[in-house]
Amino acid sequence: MSEGGGRERESGLMWADGAGHGEPSARARTLAARRRDNPPGPVPFRGEPEYRGPSGRSSWVSAAVVLGRVVEVTVPLGHVGLRPY
Repeated sequence: MSEGGGRERESGLMWADGAGHGEPSARARTLAARRRDNPPGPVPFRGEPEYRGPSGRSSWVSAAVVLGRVVEVTVPLGHVGLRPY
């Protein structure tokens, strides 16, 4: 890169950094107008999750099912290992 090109680039960067912000985009204006006309309601800090999965069971029931399956597999395997042959 030539010396003149470096100065031109530096000058362009300084001009871009010093430029003020223009008006917001059309999407930002639309969203601001929609929010102004219909403000959102209050939201709790941590609300209860409404999604309970495809089966509709809560998480503790799912955990109990998984624990039951683990016990169901490990108990017979433990008894097989304890029998002397």
